Amino acid sequence: MAAKWAEKMTALVKSVGAFGKANKPVAEAFHTLEIATRAEGTLDAKTHELIALAVAVTTRCDGCITAHAAAAKKAGASQAEISAALGTAIALNAGAAYVYSARALEAYEEL
Repeated sequence: MAAKWAEKMTALVKSVGAFGKANKPVAEAFHTLEIATRAEGTLDAKTHELIALAVAVTTRCDGCITAHAAAAKKAGASQAEISAALGTAIALNAGAAYVYSARALEAYEEL
């Protein structure tokens, strides 16, 4: 599964830039939101990016994976730390499927 992540990063920057020109208010609001997630300084940059990368996996966003993998690496996250964060994402997705499986059985029983 060769994804060519460097090419994805270039394309992402270009497409996000184009969207920013097409819808400046939304692009600015998104940027403000991203800044707000770091404003308190409670999380260091590496921890922030590890969380963001795990969430990117759970939301299946290639653009987010691209941006946050690069940012995590830049923030000094090791491959072991990234793998641990991604393991948590895998477990969370499995947990969500488990909970929703119980809901599906409840729906079946009620219907």
